Amino acid sequence: METRRVKLKVGDLELTGVLNTTATADKLWAELPIDASGNTWGDEIYFRTSIEAEEEDAQEVVDLGDIGYWPPGQALCLFYGPTPPSRGDEIRPASPVNVIGKMDGDATVLKGVSSGVRVVIENA
Repeated sequence: METRRVKLKVGDLELTGVLNTTATADKLWAELPIDASGNTWGDEIYFRTSIEAEEEDAQEVVDLGDIGYWPPGQALCLFYGPTPPSRGDEIRPASPVNVIGKMDGDATVLKGVSSGVRVVIENA
């Protein structure tokens, strides 16, 4: 399968990433482009999508730069640091997420972003 690269525009910032080969990532790829208003929760940006997916190897703790899908809220999540329930330096979503990809480079550039930021995800 070809590498599925995405461009993530978050306000004035632009990052790239790669989607993995999970069924949830397939659903996201089919929905692109996505244009949404992002919310922040600790060092996470999340926004509701039209994607419907069940838990798929869902993780309670994720890595810096992971792109996740949160089944209970049909939300896409961009992780760039600790969230309110994190312990120490771990990155802990509200509840388990399907990790569907990874942002390239330094995801901590997103730390200055505020709720209401425009997020656009498209094929790179």
